[in-house]
Amino acid sequence: MKLKIYDAKGSATDKSVDLSKDVFGIEPNDHAIYLDVKQHLANKRQGTHKAKERSEIAGSTKKIKKQKGTGGARAGNIKSGTRVGGGRIFGPRPRNYHFKLNVKLKRLARKSAFSVQAKNKSIIVLNDLSGLTEKTKDFKALIASLKLENEKVLFILGDKNDAAYLGSRNLKKIKVVTADSFNTYDVLNASKVIVSSESIVQIEKILK
Repeated sequence: MKLKIYDAKGSATDKSVDLSKDVFGIEPNDHAIYLDVKQHLANKRQGTHKAKERSEIAGSTKKIKKQKGTGGARAGNIKSGTRVGGGRIFGPRPRNYHFKLNVKLKRLARKSAFSVQAKNKSIIVLNDLSGLTEKTKDFKALIASLKLENEKVLFILGDKNDAAYLGSRNLKKIKVVTADSFNTYDVLNASKVIVSSESIVQIEKILK
């Protein structure tokens, strides 16, 4: 698959790049995508939820009324979960939601995500981003030149670029990552994926 290469001003150059079919042209595996996205979202959960149960409520343990002869249901103490102010029955407890996936499955999921975006013609290749400054207006100008003002955009860079990060961090729909830190969720959550020409080599090396 051949794609045109754009410059930092958003103009198409006379250069093009060949995307590997093994990474950008496979048949997407929906189940692999599901598992990788599920793991990503699960690993982001703090798991610090907690509610007090019967044994943790402060209060008297005295029996409220005698067991028999009142005509009503028997009742224990005020900490019972069936009473107002009592403990939570089977309430949430702190837990770890993390789980592991095989490296081969994660690699397949990411190749599938790129293949979906390539099939939708949602991948744009930029020649170089070294000319960007830390100013947000420069980054907004680049987005405007590509006509992506109202789109969710993921930038994948070859190496860490502080200027690109600082210039984009105030833009809600823009996310900047490097070729060794992207994930399946970010790729699929974006309506457009912009990759630098040097990051393509790294992506193909990582996923092949």
